[in-house]
Amino acid sequence: MASTVFIAKESDSDETRVAASVDSVKKMTALGLNVVVQKGAGAGSKVPDEAFAEAGAKLGTATGAKTADVVLRVRRPTDAEIKGYKKGAVVIAIMDPYGNEKALAALAKAGLTCFAMELMPRITRAQVMDVLSSQANLAGYQAVIDASHEFERAMPMMMTAAGTVPAAKVFVMGAGVAGLQAIATARRLGAVVSATDVRPAAKEQVASLGAKFIAVEDDEFKAAETAGGYAKEMSKEYQAKQAELVADHISKQDIVITTALIPGRPAPKLVSKAMLKTMKPGSICVDLAVERGGNVEGAKAGEIADVEGVRVIGYNNVAGRIAASASQLYAKNLLSFLETLINKDEKTLAIDPEDELVKATMLTHDGKVVHPNFGGADDAKGDA
Repeated sequence: MASTVFIAKESDSDETRVAASVDSVKKMTALGLNVVVQKGAGAGSKVPDEAFAEAGAKLGTATGAKTADVVLRVRRPTDAEIKGYKKGAVVIAIMDPYGNEKALAALAKAGLTCFAMELMPRITRAQVMDVLSSQANLAGYQAVIDASHEFERAMPMMMTAAGTVPAAKVFVMGAGVAGLQAIATARRLGAVVSATDVRPAAKEQVASLGAKFIAVEDDEFKAAETAGGYAKEMSKEYQAKQAELVADHISKQDIVITTALIPGRPAPKLVSKAMLKTMKPGSICVDLAVERGGNVEGAKAGEIADVEGVRVIGYNNVAGRIAASASQLYAKNLLSFLETLINKDEKTLAIDPEDELVKATMLTHDGKVVHPNFGGADDAKGDA
């Protein structure tokens, strides 16, 4: 009998995205899977129930999860929600596992096999499943749009008979996926853009987009990158030198966008109130790391805060501010991963525990937390 996939409606009031698109539903049904979409699941992404139904899905209520073999979500389900899932069901979502050991234990206790999409390895095979990149790309774009909305001045240089309006100066801190898209978007809007990052490889990427690279380029800087391509935390000495350089640069900027995150750690503090105080009245700062504690001193999650005369934008779920696009990309990420877990002849789940994607993303299975980063490996050693 073909497996049933349930598309859940998100319960978090800040979450506008949905874990499926019309296209992904069509492809799942073409694989022979039974697809049930919870009524109203696509409302925040402007996908009506009728569109999912026309694509081949059945419409249901939350109780539909009780018989589902697979539950697709944007965010990790709550303790109340997992009570409605059947034992042994597969749950795939952005699980936010770091620092949430109690939630992982609850998922394991419920007998669920859970996969965290944000732990997808950055390898060629998994590029189409990389939710961090797909969502960060949109967040970087939206950060510039939000900044321009609050800036109350023109972004490009305007030359008129009445005089010349100078181009806005935009400084992007962190040149990962979000940062690079922010640079590109600000450049498209005509701003003069500069950027910084602790990874040496970022210098060439920043320059390729027409922005100026700002960093203390000493020996520590030249070695500052993890094997996975992420930024690593720098020494206190380097941070002090970089902060001095950045502080001087920030004083000349109109808009600052911060994007720095370290997996499993609080977001590093990059911009102090003292730095903000040196900026001109009407300047803008966008903190894309605010949900992880923030890069900017004084930033408030879910708000625009006035800090030393600077508007500090701390919106939650920035990708979700353009939910239709974010859901479309996220649904493709999910579908691509789900396809690797399905036996296409039997139209049922066939999870290979030795698959590198499964090993990297599986959090819980058979009543246990199994991921080595969250206690699984330690537990196994302790039992031996």
